[in-house]
Amino acid sequence: MRYPKLYLTVVTLILGISQPIPNLPPLFQPSQVLAQTPADRKAEADRLFDQGIEQYQTSQVEAALQSWQQALIIYREIKDRKNEGNALGNLGSAYNSLGDYTKAIDFQQQRLAIAREIKDRLGEGNALGNLGNAYYYLGNYTKAIDFQQQRLAIAREIKDRLGEGAALGNLGSAYNSLGDYTKAIDFHSSSLAIAREIKDRLGEGQSLGNLGNAYYYLGDYTKAIDFHSSSLAIAREIKDRLGEGQSLGNLGNAYYYLGDYTKAIDFHSSSLAIAREIKDRLGEGAALGNLGGVYNSLGDYTKAIDFQQQRLAIAREIQDRKGEGQSLGNLGLAYYYLGDYTKAIDFCSSSLAIAREIQDRKSEGQSLGNLGNAYDALGDYTKAIDFHSSSLAIAREIQDRKGEGDALGNLGIVYNYLGDYTKAIDFHSSSLAIAREIQDRKGEGVALGNLGSAYHSLGDYTKAIDFHSSRLAIAREIKDRKGEGAALGNLGNAYHSLGDYTKAIDFHSSSLAIAREIKHRLGEGQSLGSLGNAYHSLGDYTKAIDFHSSGLALAREIQDRSSEGILLNNLGLTLYRQGNISLAESTLLAGINIYESLRGRELKDSEKVSIFETQRNTYALLQKVLLAQNQTDTALEIAERGRGRAFVELLASRLSPDNKTQFPTSPTIAEIKQIAKAQNATLIQYSITPDDFKIQGKLQNKESELYIWVIKPTGEVTFRKADLKPLWQKENTTLAQLVTTSRQSIGARGRGILVKEDPDAAKAKQKFRRLHELLIEPIADLLPSNENERVIFVPQRELFLVPFPALQDEEGKYLIEKHTVLTAPSIQVLDLTRQQRMGNGKSGVGKGEVLVVGNPTMPKVVLEPGKPAQQLSNLKWAEKEAKDIAALFKTQALTGNQATKAATVQQMTQARIIHLATHGLFDDVRGLGSAIALAPSSQDDGLLTAEDIFDMKLNADLVVLSACDTGRGRVTGDGVIGLSRSLISAGVPSVIVSLWAVDDNSTSVLMTEFYQNLQQNVDKATALRNAMLNTMKTHPDPKHWAAFTLIGESE
Repeated sequence: MRYPKLYLTVVTLILGISQPIPNLPPLFQPSQVLAQTPADRKAEADRLFDQGIEQYQTSQVEAALQSWQQALIIYREIKDRKNEGNALGNLGSAYNSLGDYTKAIDFQQQRLAIAREIKDRLGEGNALGNLGNAYYYLGNYTKAIDFQQQRLAIAREIKDRLGEGAALGNLGSAYNSLGDYTKAIDFHSSSLAIAREIKDRLGEGQSLGNLGNAYYYLGDYTKAIDFHSSSLAIAREIKDRLGEGQSLGNLGNAYYYLGDYTKAIDFHSSSLAIAREIKDRLGEGAALGNLGGVYNSLGDYTKAIDFQQQRLAIAREIQDRKGEGQSLGNLGLAYYYLGDYTKAIDFCSSSLAIAREIQDRKSEGQSLGNLGNAYDALGDYTKAIDFHSSSLAIAREIQDRKGEGDALGNLGIVYNYLGDYTKAIDFHSSSLAIAREIQDRKGEGVALGNLGSAYHSLGDYTKAIDFHSSRLAIAREIKDRKGEGAALGNLGNAYHSLGDYTKAIDFHSSSLAIAREIKHRLGEGQSLGSLGNAYHSLGDYTKAIDFHSSGLALAREIQDRSSEGILLNNLGLTLYRQGNISLAESTLLAGINIYESLRGRELKDSEKVSIFETQRNTYALLQKVLLAQNQTDTALEIAERGRGRAFVELLASRLSPDNKTQFPTSPTIAEIKQIAKAQNATLIQYSITPDDFKIQGKLQNKESELYIWVIKPTGEVTFRKADLKPLWQKENTTLAQLVTTSRQSIGARGRGILVKEDPDAAKAKQKFRRLHELLIEPIADLLPSNENERVIFVPQRELFLVPFPALQDEEGKYLIEKHTVLTAPSIQVLDLTRQQRMGNGKSGVGKGEVLVVGNPTMPKVVLEPGKPAQQLSNLKWAEKEAKDIAALFKTQALTGNQATKAATVQQMTQARIIHLATHGLFDDVRGLGSAIALAPSSQDDGLLTAEDIFDMKLNADLVVLSACDTGRGRVTGDGVIGLSRSLISAGVPSVIVSLWAVDDNSTSVLMTEFYQNLQQNVDKATALRNAMLNTMKTHPDPKHWAAFTLIGESE
């Protein structure tokens, strides 16, 4: 029941710390050659030209543009072609600074044309170099290299040593961005040699800085610091304040990655002071952003946000679109660490929009990666994979090897969380190969650590230790203190899982010492929590409480809400084990309050569902604590509070036209009793509870008990429980496996879709009896004796797939023979579907036609990944079923080519009863991909998905999905995400769906019988029960009659 340690997997977040690229060609100076032009006009143009340079150098880029545009007009008027070209080149440089690379390219191409026309080889070379710079910023490194090589050739031809050095430096920067650091170093070294030969001290300093950046990316921070220190010395010697500020910033970045945050702050603060002194607004913004990055790593998110907001304001003021995008991305990261994922997504999305607008492919890839990380934290792994895959595609397209490695690593992390460890290992191995190829030592360490975490998740702790030890060695070699701390922590986790808690404590203590030394507040909190977990496992609860409490205090101090929730859970568990039940209760309740604040109304429904999956254990633990105090009613309130919350909020928002309406709170015991009374039914709520058990010296989390509450319509509430431990202790199974094997044992056959058929009547009887023992026998005496009185089951997790009507008692009697049953995702959802039904009645909706669809012309569907689509089979009995039901209601069924998606959807909005007899397809990964097969057309593929239905507004009183697996989908703590949930969300109070692939012939019999019963004015649950009982007479096997379940309202 403990939550895993936070840094089990090291997420490679991309922090947009800006790195100025020196060796860009200087702004063009006005030529003094054209003496024959009128002196006053030439002088005015030159004055405007020089004014533009001054404005540009103080970050007044907009003003510089105006000055150069005015100068350009005059140069054209007096036909000064050379200075016209110079003005065009400077305008291109200005647009480059503003992030408008398309305009920059346009101006530089005009400049290039003039230079070639007047045979100005120097001007031609400069224009080619500036075109290379523009394409560099667009992330098109191949084109950038091509232009710089052309520039280099011209520089060598005309013996322009200064231009040759600049071209070599820019080629080095391009190869640096491609991740080819060896080539980058070669080019920068050549550039450095030329600068020294021609005694170009400015160029020498820039080359030294670029070499520092290359070694920085190689993870050789000591060499990087040496080069940047040399660059700084030259800048100070020649009084190059701009270069001095850049060198200080680069030194700050190197010390940042070494984990020496104090030094990093000192250097960035010095860089900031210089930028402000020389009015370099661009440099000021970069320094503020870098300071924000350091404070983010220190866990001081308030300061980080303040610095990034200052940087954002400057970027917007000077119209630095690239800087604006970076600061928005970094604000997103700060809110990510605060656990405010909605804000994180908003900022990262804004950053992405800017990157796309200015066609900055590298930044676009980074923004996509950061969005992927945010959705990963929300538990929305499908979206995370989409974003990381897009990031990977861009990195490959622009040949950004480091970006490619980062994206592969992030995909590995997502698959690790999904439990697909083989895929995770593949992605991390690919990331490792790239890091080694480009000699990125830091990236190599991160990939090794992530491989260690994947093997840890697989339970291969020996391999995990090997990988984490390799990562530790690299971190120590390159003096990466932050990485060293993470590696030590992960080694601690591995030894914890091996049951060697003493060793685990040693490693976590070392990790804690480093975190405190480098003032890494987030890492300090992680280490404190891990030490708490280790002492808990040792049974030293006093020490465990001390560490958890310290971690909790720190999480609150740095406003890390996500960690605060986890630490409250772990502290609550330890207090419970210690016997401090009352304090455990209040602690766990505080944790739940934190979690619920993270599931704010700003999140989308799918995001709320996903994030709840990462939080649900605390609700189960609090139930256990409450029951230890015999607070059975309060435990029921928590059980209800811990299920279907996203669904409840969704239904409530759709029932209320006012968006500002408060979301409903979870029901009190009095409200739960009232719901049972209003339903006039006995409600059965299940809750599966795990616990920690020591198995072969190690603590393992296994299912322990099944809590069951029975709420009668009279208001009487009774608590019972079933022991689940014998399932794994003696029967070598689990509750989930028992549900799966019981379904398999009846050998359900699909409506034309091939499924494994393994009918075994004796085996099926045994499985369904065992489920009856666990689910029904503990409460059998509390169920109504009158078979017509309704029983509503509120399952949890795998229990949603249980065919309750088919459960058999010791005498072989099916549950449906004794009771009228239906199901609901939660008790509160029942109340909301009742409101839906009553609202429909008052407003007169649901009084329209009956829509019956059967056996459409089937679409082609991919049934197995990697195989071609195949047309779904014809369903002759579904067509008969549809025609028979349509006759009962004196209407025409839509069949064959008439039953298109478009025609069906159009009629669905007006119908009061909707019956769809066709193929069903379920999606157990995302849920919303579950679909009903209809006739395809030129406009669509014929699949009506749960996602389509989710956005519809339906007025029907009843929808029957007479198709395969329509009750299945993605099983979550919020219920089953699939067709039934989407239909109820769309406004339907009663839905009948199937739990497996149903038989075509027997389904036709059952459904016709159901509607005949419904016309006798009985409620829906009774009509379905009677149809099952009658079908049972001619088709006695449960696979023929037990698949369907009514969800929601019976009336």
